[in-house]
Amino acid sequence: MFEFLKQHTRNSIFALLANKGRSFLTMLGIIIGVAAVIIIVAVGAGAQSLILAQVKTLGTNLIGVLPGHSEEDSPFGAMMGFSVTTLTYEDALALSEKRNVPNIIDVVAYSKGSGAVVWGANSYDTQLNGVTAGYLIVEGGKVGRGRFFTKEEEKNFTRVVVLGSAVKKELFGESDAVGRRVRIKSQSFEVIGVMEERGIVAMQDYDDQVLLPIKTAQKLIGVNHVGLIRAKVDHEDNIKRAMRDVEATLRERHDIADSSGRNDDFTVRSAADALAMITTVTDALRYFLAAMAALSLVVGGIGIMNIMLIAVTERTREIGLRKAIGANNLNILGQFLLEAVTVTLVGGIVGIMVGVAGSFLIAIGIRFAGYDWAFVVSFFSILLAVSVSVAIGLIFGIYPAFKASKLDPIEALRYE
Repeated sequence: MFEFLKQHTRNSIFALLANKGRSFLTMLGIIIGVAAVIIIVAVGAGAQSLILAQVKTLGTNLIGVLPGHSEEDSPFGAMMGFSVTTLTYEDALALSEKRNVPNIIDVVAYSKGSGAVVWGANSYDTQLNGVTAGYLIVEGGKVGRGRFFTKEEEKNFTRVVVLGSAVKKELFGESDAVGRRVRIKSQSFEVIGVMEERGIVAMQDYDDQVLLPIKTAQKLIGVNHVGLIRAKVDHEDNIKRAMRDVEATLRERHDIADSSGRNDDFTVRSAADALAMITTVTDALRYFLAAMAALSLVVGGIGIMNIMLIAVTERTREIGLRKAIGANNLNILGQFLLEAVTVTLVGGIVGIMVGVAGSFLIAIGIRFAGYDWAFVVSFFSILLAVSVSVAIGLIFGIYPAFKASKLDPIEALRYE
């Protein structure tokens, strides 16, 4: 058996080298398909690790409260584009009270909008984020220049703002912004602070925003509800207890007697829930993309079958001669089948090298752009690529090999 494989492998390599150009074009579809599968799986894994790492930087001891009810495995109403107004600023104040939720360190509520910030002749469109004074404790980040607003300023509709570093640079350049006055929606605001540069975390650009006291922002934007409440818990072990206390507090405030959760007009989720949801979504997306890339392997397999059929026609006399000197149908079948497998195996190996190199270059490029991107090439993707390429060689090589083995030696020797 070993000698049989050795001999046929040698013959297959000689046959492929005799037509280098055609052999390369035959392998090209396999090379592209295998490389695409590896690159997409690697990019998907890198993107997933980046997103999860950024979410984790916010802290794993966070609880999010969103308006509207959603089942555990369903998207939030806000994610579907609906405007839900069931949470208020007063809800956030109630959750921050120790008698209601003892394990919460602090709470931040958000009311978000957008608009132009104007200073002198400079104007810049950005996110207007109304937040409570607990923002720095819950979200993190530091004020690089000046200060953050106080709880009194938060409640008293004080017209003060804290600029993100990118907004400050766009409006003031290298000049000091603290103490200057900017205009938002035709109203004047004093700049009391500038945040330190932080970049993009959890898909949010913390530098491209203006922070306002939430009551001031609600009046400016024209709303009386909040879009999100986020709470920081004293320890990860107390998250479940804190979530139950949050639910109980909001049900009491919203006059919801049913404790089953079916009638809640809010949704409470932990950071762990968010990580699990993101992992599920990104896994599904990257496997779907890998499956789409794998379709190119099928196209490559069809190309191999066509080329092998041409090879059978071109080598008809050779087949007749081999049969005349004693080769049986199994020998001819094995010869052409092994040639198809060799083409796909070599193409798969080259595709793996191209895919790994491409994945590495992509990782380097994204890291150069400032993102903490992981270079991940899984053994599973390589094993899958090799297995699929060999399987395609077998599947698409069977018909040409079978056709070659069934040629009549007399008719084959007469073929011109």
